[in-house]
Amino acid sequence: MTGPLVSTDWLSEHLGEAGLVVLDGSWHMPADGRDAKTEYAAAHIPGAVFFDIDAISDHSSPLPHMLPAPPAFATAVRRLGVGEGSSVVVYDSVGVFSAPRIWWSFRAMGHAAVFVLDGGLKKW
Repeated sequence: MTGPLVSTDWLSEHLGEAGLVVLDGSWHMPADGRDAKTEYAAAHIPGAVFFDIDAISDHSSPLPHMLPAPPAFATAVRRLGVGEGSSVVVYDSVGVFSAPRIWWSFRAMGHAAVFVLDGGLKKW
């Protein structure tokens, strides 16, 4: 894989492979009245786990969604099944809205094998 995006065709061909972790990184603006966790429970890509942007953040900051310290991030993503050798594909339910934020978080933490699903759950 090259570049930050992977296609739905690529993911379909590789879904279930060892070392590949698919994360639903959906998040919605509060005024939208949508609950990403509830939507994830109703529909998600097979095998995907939910990445909670609010939970995996720096709770000591007065600002929302701030990147947590590296040890806290590592612990949180390990609980989601992401290890040092994992390839990660992140998507969201809008298409490409919140997934890039999670992609950036992984990159900021030094995890290079992270990609955004082009078109997200809508295209899937």
